[in-house]
Amino acid sequence: MFKLSIDLPDSLLISMGGSLERVTEESNLLLASQLFAKGYITSGQAAKICHLGRVEFLLSVSKMGIPVADIERDEIDNEFADLKKL
Repeated sequence: MFKLSIDLPDSLLISMGGSLERVTEESNLLLASQLFAKGYITSGQAAKICHLGRVEFLLSVSKMGIPVADIERDEIDNEFADLKKL
């Protein structure tokens, strides 16, 4: 993994309560969630960026309104059809 440095305004640190740790965690989550949403990285890779477990990451991004699965309607219909056969 490589490191990335981003210049952020001092006012961000103040508005987030003065905690550099909180700004770092939130920034990591926002960046990782957008990279995941765009399909550039997997949920596992995104979770590592955030120092979270994969399930915890998926729960976090789902609360942000980011879909955690890319399933087409016909795939869902096929799954239910298979279940009805059981």
